[in-house]
This record gives sequence, C-alpha cells and structure tokens, in this order.
Amino acid sequence: MTENSKIDKKSNKNKTAAHGFFIAISTSIAEPSTILPLIVTHFGGGSLLVGIFAALLRGGAILVQMIAAFYAQSFPLVKPYIRKVFLIRFLAWFSIGLVIYFLNDKNKTLTLFFIGLGLFIFSFTAGFGAIYFREMLGKMFTHKYRGKVMATRQFFAGLGSIGSGALAGWVLNNFEAPYSFAYLFLVSSVLMLIGFSIFLTCDEPEKTKTSKKEKNFFLFLKNSFKILKSNKTLQFQIISYLLSYSYLLSLPFVILDAKENINLNGTAIGFFISSQMLGATLSNFIWGKLSGNGKNRLIVQLSFIILLGIFLMVILFKNFYLYIIVFFMIGMSKDGFRLAFTNLLFIIAPDDKRPVYVALQANIGSIGIFFSVLGGVILKFTSYQYLYIITFILLMIAFLLSFKLRDIN
Repeated sequence: MTENSKIDKKSNKNKTAAHGFFIAISTSIAEPSTILPLIVTHFGGGSLLVGIFAALLRGGAILVQMIAAFYAQSFPLVKPYIRKVFLIRFLAWFSIGLVIYFLNDKNKTLTLFFIGLGLFIFSFTAGFGAIYFREMLGKMFTHKYRGKVMATRQFFAGLGSIGSGALAGWVLNNFEAPYSFAYLFLVSSVLMLIGFSIFLTCDEPEKTKTSKKEKNFFLFLKNSFKILKSNKTLQFQIISYLLSYSYLLSLPFVILDAKENINLNGTAIGFFISSQMLGATLSNFIWGKLSGNGKNRLIVQLSFIILLGIFLMVILFKNFYLYIIVFFMIGMSKDGFRLAFTNLLFIIAPDDKRPVYVALQANIGSIGIFFSVLGGVILKFTSYQYLYIITFILLMIAFLLSFKLRDIN
C-alpha cells in the first residue's frame, strides 16, 4: 500500500469516528459542567475547587505540548508514541474510580487530593496526546475531507455521550454517593480502553517532509515564537481560539445555579447531559456541511452567536426547560469550535511545522481552560448574574475578532 492510498481512507475515517464515540462515553461521566461539580461538592469542595478541578480535566498541561511538538516535528510516524499516552491516560482514569470506591467518605480531603491527582495525570498526558492525535489527523486526511471526518467523529461522540447521560442518571439514582461516582469512573475506563485500541489500528501515512529537531528545547521555543511573532494570521487565529474559552468562566457554575432554582435530582442531571450531547450530535450535520464547503470561519462565528444567546437566557430566566435548551446550545457551540478551529489551523500550517502550529495554539489557548478558576473567584465575591454578564462581554469581543480568521476560500 502506498502512502497516498492511506490519505482520505474510509476505514481511517470510521476508526476515528469510533474512537470519538467511546472516548465521549467515558469522559462525559465527569463532564465539568454537570457531574464533576457534584463530585467535588460531595467531598466538601467549594466553588473555587470546582473551577480548579474543571481546569484540571480540560487541560493540566501547557508547556508539555511544546515539548511534544519539539520531538514530533521530526517523527515520520507518531503512532508508537500515542500508544504510550493512551495507556497512561487509561490507568489515571481507572485509578480515580478505585480511589473513590475504597477511600469514599472516610477521608474526604484525601479523596479529593487523589481525584485531583488522577485528573492532572489524565490531562497532563493529553498534552502529548493532543499533538500526536492532530498530527495523525493532518496526515490521514485532506482539508475539506477532514472537516467531514471531524463532523462524523463528533456526531458519533454525541451519540455516545447521550447514552452516557442516560447511564449517569440511572447510576446516580440507583446507587448512593460516593459509590455511584466510583462506578461511573470504573465502567467508563473500560469503554475508554476500547476507544484507544480502535484508533491504534488506523493506517498512519509516513511523513516525508519533516523538520530537523533543534539542538535543545529552548532553541526550539525561540524558533517557535519567532514563527508566532512573524505570522499575523496565526496570531489572530490563536487570540480568537483563546477567547472562545470565555464561556468557561461561567459554565461549571451553571449547574450549581440551577441547583438553587429548580429541583435537581439524578434524572434532571441526566436530562441536562443528554441535552448537551444531543445538541452536539445534531449540530454536526450543519458543521460538517459548512466545513466541507470551506466555511470554517462561519462555524466559529455561529458558535459565538449561540453562546451569546445562552448567557442572555441564563441572566433573564430560571426554569428546568430553559436549562435543557441552554445545555443543548452549549453542545452545539462546543462542537462547532472543536471542528472549525482544528481545521482552520491545519489550513494555515505548513506540513513540516504542523506540530509547532498545533502546540502554539494549544499552549496559548490552554490559558483559557483555566478561566473556570477565575470564574470561581468572581463568583465567590459577586453573584451568578455578574459572572454571566462578564462572560457575555468577553464572548462579544471574541465574536468581533473572529472576522480576522483565514479560511480555505
């Protein structure tokens, strides 16, 4: 089989989609806007700790991605390295379930510490995994076909997460906390392992055009930021990507706000999770069509408009059905950003420097992952309303900046 025959291969598309399906089922168990805040508060953590744990789950590694790119730019193949990353991530996730099961309420502080440690390891290794995974996507698919692949992957991830929401609701209603939390992590870790194993069977094309690795990591950092400084297109891309995380200022706390205004039980939480994943799933019919037509910038802009509408609603209204709509729209916007910003970056990145571009966007953009910590601080000293208003203003700024993004057309 030639290397060209491995590009846009349907089996790779299917395996990428299946990987997304199983990973979504597993990680939705600790979704930062629904279940994770409940786990943290059960063990005595406050709003600030909720923000910290949400940040840990979304991104415990910043500089790590630059280290991964330092090595990956010279790798013709990255599958051997992503295999090791997958193993460590599985063990970290599985260990959280074990810790909750055996320590449970005996020592809540110690349990929280080990949950945080597990989330950090899981996310820290994702710093390497993100570079290797995107490098494989960049090699396996062309720009327009990749948009369709990512939409398909996100569609099946949404289906898996909808089922995950139903499963989570059933477990929370039928088993007492904290054992219910432990069961969720233990079962989801097995599903995660299945997803990892499927993706490792993809046919990875060997990259012929690579960059020679610099003599040391610090020289690599210097060269990387020279690229950033000289490339205005990349600068606007990264700033827009960073500000797309503005919604995280408020998102982990929407569920806690809802808890104060409505009767929040396991069934309601399951509805919210499933609604969010249904929004993500259905939106990919739209996002895939737009991306396939080279309209990735429009996807970003529509996603910002959706988020602006969300925070207007939570400022003005408080009821169960509103929150279902809110989580549905959150799912739409998150999948829109995930697909479009990935494809927009691949469009402007040269093949030999693709890991560097990915790492620069991921590193600087990862600052936004910690917006939830800032949100926790703001909430501690103000109110939900003020937090939502600040979030709305930042999202409006980000929307205006998105007009500077460069697309295929």
